[in-house]
Amino acid sequence: MDAIFSSLDVTYFLLVSLGTIIGILFGAIPGMTATMAVAVCLPMTYALDLNHGLALLLGLYVGGISGGLVPAILINIPGTPSSITTTFDGYPMTKNGEPEKALKIGIASSLFGGLFSAAVLFYFAPTLADWAIKFSYVEKFLIILFALTVIASLCKSMLVGIFSGVLGIWVSLFGVYDMSKGGNGELRIIPEFMSTYLENGFSLLPLLIGLFGLSVIFDEAQKGVRDEPADNVKLTSGRRFQWSVFMGQFANLIRSSSIGTFVGMLPGVGGSAASVLAYSQTKNFSKDPGKFGTGHPAGVIASESSNNGLTGGALIPLLSLGIPGDSTTAVLIGAFTLQGIQVGPLFIGENRATWDIMMIGLVAANLIMFGVMYFAIRHIAKVITVPKYLLYPGIMMMCVVGAYAINSGIMFDVWTLFIFGLFGFLGTKLGLEIAPFIIGFILGPSAEVYFVKSLESFGTLTIFFTKSPIAVFLWVLIAISVGYSIYSTRKAKSHERHAGNGEAFAK
Repeated sequence: MDAIFSSLDVTYFLLVSLGTIIGILFGAIPGMTATMAVAVCLPMTYALDLNHGLALLLGLYVGGISGGLVPAILINIPGTPSSITTTFDGYPMTKNGEPEKALKIGIASSLFGGLFSAAVLFYFAPTLADWAIKFSYVEKFLIILFALTVIASLCKSMLVGIFSGVLGIWVSLFGVYDMSKGGNGELRIIPEFMSTYLENGFSLLPLLIGLFGLSVIFDEAQKGVRDEPADNVKLTSGRRFQWSVFMGQFANLIRSSSIGTFVGMLPGVGGSAASVLAYSQTKNFSKDPGKFGTGHPAGVIASESSNNGLTGGALIPLLSLGIPGDSTTAVLIGAFTLQGIQVGPLFIGENRATWDIMMIGLVAANLIMFGVMYFAIRHIAKVITVPKYLLYPGIMMMCVVGAYAINSGIMFDVWTLFIFGLFGFLGTKLGLEIAPFIIGFILGPSAEVYFVKSLESFGTLTIFFTKSPIAVFLWVLIAISVGYSIYSTRKAKSHERHAGNGEAFAK
């Protein structure tokens, strides 16, 4: 308890508040996401201890997810991918003269979803971690394989998702084949003249900052950094928010928050899938589905409670299994890496004080997010009018300085930043999926260790199919995820074909 109270000082809560405010501003600016906020500010935690660093990053995470509702409601542009369904009813409410009401409905729903997911995280993650401790190398390898198939099956194209994940694993294997992993200590994949720079492979943190920070700047530069016409956005004083709007919406809040939390537990799925699923289910259960899309508060409630439910849900596989639930939690691994701590089944048991402090920080971030956005929304809304050509040069400078300083001044880390910033920019143009790539990069070394150690222990590939009932169950889950992807792909193609036939018939 003394360790907990010593960390919960004024500085801790100031860092949570600072992170939350910065995250809200990032989320409120179209094109800038919670992942980008965490990636760009990650080097700032280098000078902090683990608990204070996590305070800042958790605030950025919660604030970044929540801030996306501001442009979604006011100018019909989702600030983050998870707020896309907020535009369906939020923007019509703005056009109906209710922008402030729509914003405050979204803010209150975000608070409920965030606290709901934090409660699920608190009770579920330690149980899952205790269960995972009993896993052998075989089960651990199959869990990673299942995580990668889930990512691939929920991409637009399963083959592209698999390719992106395998590419991430391949890049993670650059460098010396460590003897502690069953290797021979020899250099692999890269040429000899690169051995000085890549003996230990690409550094994780500059890679993350490049993929989620610099690539966005490259994309905006390619578009010409055109700013959306948001100068005329104003919050009218009529039709103010009243708490009575939530009467009869409790089932909607619980259902949408549960969907967001559950989808957050699936590696690499993302907030957009959670909000779309919650919105569609709310519409299906509604007695008057025709109101949706016309400025119905229930639609905003469903979208915002689900995408904030994602925050706690995505932390469950990260802290209990060492598998990031989304791209933002993948970046959070960098904070633990800086402190020399490995997340996984042993993390909660061995770092109980840090676990309790994280839970306090997550709850505090949600409460601060609500307080800041609810009472200062008129001022926060003005951030969408700030020109991007003023913002991006400063962000790019932060990326370069952070990449250089993160490993105490290694210039190759700056080159890593630019290499993967360019890779992220070109990869998305070519159709590659960045989330499977980065999760493959993070999980690749662990998958290699578990695979090699399994073969060293048992000497045969059949052990992956016969080791235990848990292994068989995991193979069933893998088959289901792959089968679902094949089914959904064929169904989508069938709909496209029928739609094309209908258009041809109409002509």
